[in-house]
Parts: sequence; C-alpha cells; structure tokens
Amino acid sequence: MADIYSQLETSREQGLKLMDLLENAALIGQLKTQVKAVKKMSSPDKLFLDNPNLMYALSDGPEIGTIRETFFYNQLSRVCKINYPAKGDFRINDRYLFEVGGPRKTFDQIKDIENSFLAIDEVEFGRGNRIPLWLFGFLY
Repeated sequence: MADIYSQLETSREQGLKLMDLLENAALIGQLKTQVKAVKKMSSPDKLFLDNPNLMYALSDGPEIGTIRETFFYNQLSRVCKINYPAKGDFRINDRYLFEVGGPRKTFDQIKDIENSFLAIDEVEFGRGNRIPLWLFGFLY
C-alpha cells in the first residue's frame, strides 16, 4: 500500500480516503480481515477491480486466477459480508470459507475446516463442497 500511496503522491490517510471513494464509485473492491473491517481507516489486505470486465479494459492479458477471484468477490460482495481469512480466499458472513480456483483445485489449503467450499471454474456440475463458479453469478 505504501507504493500505491507513493505513486499517488499522497499520504496514507488521504490514500485510504481515495480507496474508499473508489469503492463507493464501484471501481474497486477492498477485501479486509474482520479486524481491519471494524476500523474505518485501515489498509485492505487485497484490492480488486470491481468488475472483471474492467480487467480486460485495462490490461492486455489479466491472469485467470485474478479474474476468478474478482468475479467471486464482485458477485458475493453485493449480497454478503465478505472478509479476508487466515486460510482460503474469502470468509462469507463469518461462517463459510471459500477457495476459488480452476478445475484441478483441491481442498489442500482448507482441509479440515468446517463449512469450507471450493468455487471451481470451468466445470458445469458441482459435487459435495465443490460448487461451479458460474453459479455465483445468479446471486447478483
């Protein structure tokens, strides 16, 4: 975040205000741990463009993993409380843990964690705690 503030030629406090304004304008999404989310003026753990389509407009070749996570964040942030967990990619409503990935993604990173799920891209059908990523598009 210090590099971002430096590139913007602004202070930390002003940079955080700018990030909040960009989030309110639906240009970015800020993913914070639950502790940081309580504090208004805290740096996010992850930043996302608000919409995966913006990634294609601003980059020649965005990474597929970033596109997947951005899509998931975009869809769930509209209807759920979403935080950055210690393990996995997203904590939803302080209850569900999600890891986002491609068709070969495994539970290795979130094994033995209650209420953990995989949001899997490039699959049509889910099974057990493996949910097709495209299904989250119906939440918006």
